[in-house]
Amino acid sequence: MRTDCRYYESRTYPNGDTVRKCDLDLAPEAPWRCPADCAKFERRSDIAWNYGSLTHTAGPDEPPGLDEGAADLLDLAEDILNQAAPRIVAEVEADRAQSRSAGQRLRRWLRSRRRR
Repeated sequence: MRTDCRYYESRTYPNGDTVRKCDLDLAPEAPWRCPADCAKFERRSDIAWNYGSLTHTAGPDEPPGLDEGAADLLDLAEDILNQAAPRIVAEVEADRAQSRSAGQRLRRWLRSRRRR
């Protein structure tokens, strides 16, 4: 990845996982490389700063065999996830609605028991 690009982002989570990505989603082979001729590349304004011990760590090694087909494979995987997302959201919402209606039935039953 071109870490000197304005749109490069790196974030480390408390569990130690690190995400390296292009904020514009223009690096299909992230976190290993950006397109060589990226039209949106802009040099970072803070690139000449000196960082302390919390500086960016080196990115992961490029896996062996990574070629131009990797971007196509990652795009295909993203398409699959994007197609599955609406169905998953609908299932979760249906489960929540069912839980709410079960909770309402239980509350009505409890209120009726108290009245007796």
